[in-house]
Amino acid sequence: MTNRFKFQPFFQESNLSQSLCYRNRITAVLLGFFITIASVISSHANDLETKILLIGKKPDHPFGTHMYLHTCKVLAKCLSQTPNVQTAISEGWPKDPEMLKGVKTIVIYSTPAAEFLLDGPHRAEVDRLMKSGVGIVTLHWASSVFQQNLDRLGDRWLSYMGGTWVHNAGLSTTQSTLKQLLPEHPVCRGWQGFDLLDEYYLNPRIVDAKPLLQVHTNNQDVVVGWVYQRKDGGRAFATTLGHYYRNFQNDSFRKMIINGILWSAHVDIPKEGAAITLSKNDLALPANPAAKAKK
Repeated sequence: MTNRFKFQPFFQESNLSQSLCYRNRITAVLLGFFITIASVISSHANDLETKILLIGKKPDHPFGTHMYLHTCKVLAKCLSQTPNVQTAISEGWPKDPEMLKGVKTIVIYSTPAAEFLLDGPHRAEVDRLMKSGVGIVTLHWASSVFQQNLDRLGDRWLSYMGGTWVHNAGLSTTQSTLKQLLPEHPVCRGWQGFDLLDEYYLNPRIVDAKPLLQVHTNNQDVVVGWVYQRKDGGRAFATTLGHYYRNFQNDSFRKMIINGILWSAHVDIPKEGAAITLSKNDLALPANPAAKAKK
């Protein structure tokens, strides 16, 4: 008797090949989808990070004063304690454009920043960054312009900072109490007035900025810090304090500086102020090169 029924495999060879092809295509599509999603998430995470660039230079004053680059490194360690803050340090204006990509604020601790920023080949780049709303912070001597360049650079410089010290309108080095003129301002969170010895710059020119910090020296009240909200959305914080490195070892002083930097970058500052705790080793001065040379 002839068997009328033949066994047929569930999948013919051609069907199996088509099925494998189909599954490979689905796998490739899904893989591409997840890679795209991961890329978007990573990109979004980078956008959420606040990039802060600190610019210093080699020392040009006696050891223990104007410790530009060393201080920038200390401040960067403090800033890194705030979530989603990324720091970069440059000796002089960055040669690598990547260092400026996505930067939210620029901190300058150097010679007068008016000349440093506006008399160099990067002047147009600086102006573009300022007009795009990038913040700026100047410490001590960087918060100034030389008298002989005031007419030439003053208007542009003041449009960034709202105020300046004109070198050299007078100096006073004494012990004084640092006073908050705007206690409710975010820069003043988490610290109270305290005594300090510093080199104070007399007779600053405050044009559109708000005076924030003050000392009494040389028989007069002297503004030593100010804040400025620019029309382009950028923020400026300037202080003429910071001659002696030992002041940066003071927790209240350091908190004031870090608060100012974060405020200029539009970072929310907690009621207790920014985190600034560092070890004694982190805060220590490096070895004195002059002492090394004598040995």
